[in-house]
Amino acid sequence: TRIAELAWQVNESTENIGARRLHTVMERLLEEVSFDASERPAGAGPLLIDAAYVDDHLRELAADQDLSRYIL
Repeated sequence: TRIAELAWQVNESTENIGARRLHTVMERLLEEVSFDASERPAGAGPLLIDAAYVDDHLRELAADQDLSRYIL
């Protein structure tokens, strides 16, 4: 839900491009996870992505209108 809220906020404050924005927000959110995936131990268990994780990793995107403009 928090991911969709952030995508909606960015769409409202910049050009509304609908689901394409949600896709790029997801890419941005999972960028670090994807990059570091090969270094995670095999038995590390699942990675929890909750509202706090989303806020921590996308806070800058939601707050900075200039940056939001460049996220597709």
